[in-house]
Amino acid sequence: MNAPPLSATPADLTARRPATAVILAAGMGTRMKSAQPKVMHPLAGRPMLRYLLDHAATVFDRIVVVVGPGMEQVAALAAPHQVVVQADRLGTAHAAAQAADLFGDGDVAVLYGDNPLITPESMRNLLACRATPGVGLALMAMRPRDPGRYGRIVSEDGLVKRIVEWADASAQERAIGLCNAGVLCAEAATFRRWLSMVRNDNAQGEYYLGDVVALAVAEGEQVRAVEAPEDELRGINSRAELAEAEACVQKRLRAAAMDAGVTLVAPETVFLSADTVFEPDVLVQPHVVFGPGVRVHRGAEIRAFSHLEGCVVGPGALIGPYARLRPGSDVGAAAHVGNFVELKATTLGAGAKANHLTYLGDAAIGAGTNVGAGTITCNYDGVFKHRTEIGAECFIGSDAILVAPVAIGDGALVAAGSVVTEDVPAGALAFGRARQENKDGRGAALRDALRRKKKEQG
Repeated sequence: MNAPPLSATPADLTARRPATAVILAAGMGTRMKSAQPKVMHPLAGRPMLRYLLDHAATVFDRIVVVVGPGMEQVAALAAPHQVVVQADRLGTAHAAAQAADLFGDGDVAVLYGDNPLITPESMRNLLACRATPGVGLALMAMRPRDPGRYGRIVSEDGLVKRIVEWADASAQERAIGLCNAGVLCAEAATFRRWLSMVRNDNAQGEYYLGDVVALAVAEGEQVRAVEAPEDELRGINSRAELAEAEACVQKRLRAAAMDAGVTLVAPETVFLSADTVFEPDVLVQPHVVFGPGVRVHRGAEIRAFSHLEGCVVGPGALIGPYARLRPGSDVGAAAHVGNFVELKATTLGAGAKANHLTYLGDAAIGAGTNVGAGTITCNYDGVFKHRTEIGAECFIGSDAILVAPVAIGDGALVAAGSVVTEDVPAGALAFGRARQENKDGRGAALRDALRRKKKEQG
């Protein structure tokens, strides 16, 4: 009874058959406690449904997504694939049946939008198993570290005989490590017929997709299970499970980055987005976060505790530690962005430096320019954003305040502590601060007066 299923036929040996993927995405996910549809919750900055759509598109000829009423956001994400609406949420078999008219010919696999991490390889193995002569139904299975309350797959001589739910299982059946992941694949016409036969005479009054297994076995069809890793088949029904899935995605992304020639000093502390792009020989120190839309070119170094989003880091550039690159920023080759420096919609030219305690927003900084500590581009007047243009080979002294819109020409110098409100010609030296005056002896006299006052006040 506890014999493992036979291995699926290798996907590359499978005769090509038309195949349709039906993705069930109508659930709201009440355990998520969110107004947002469950499949729109992000993993590594990308809605979880997007992963399944992208992977399925490399395997299946057609994709149909089943959504619930009022889920226009999900339907838009599914485009250009076909979408059908499950007006009444009456169970997973009922949801799959809403797409029955779109099954087409060939095979149909029913997948789950909240089970987004199945790889294309596992999908191909599922189709390969179904295409094995004599197999009427293929399903996906896993051996989780904690089988918990998953339904157990009871098999004999490599054939699935039944799926027993945990609540109904004997002690011997609960000891089975092979668990049902819920994904099914069958020939289109047969699958359509089985769905029409599923009944809702259960405690919840719902039509369950898992009942198709019993129907197939009752008709004498061979039912086989295809195993895949737990990390691929885990469902996401709560915030805690979302966090577990995020950890799986991050592990994949980190491994892919290192395989591509990136050094992650402490991989478990680096967080990537699904679209993060690295060239080889990038070095990433611990505790760095990459938001969506980041590209890092060859030889760049991202130092600890930096945060990057929507930006480009040029070859050989040095970022951080404790730097923040916001959307629209482009750091040139061998440029430096140091500790506690923030860039927003700013271009930093090749070899330019802003090494500490600086905000550069809506600015263009020329090649070789040095921006001193504490410099600020005042880009917002309360209504509009304005740009600051700084030429090449400029020197901007510490604590300079550049009030946009303003332009500083090539090779110009701005004295430390200046407030610059007018354009500075190329090669000029700009002072924009009050004249200093020294009053001989007044410092000591003031200090003595303050000490007397403090003494009088006890």
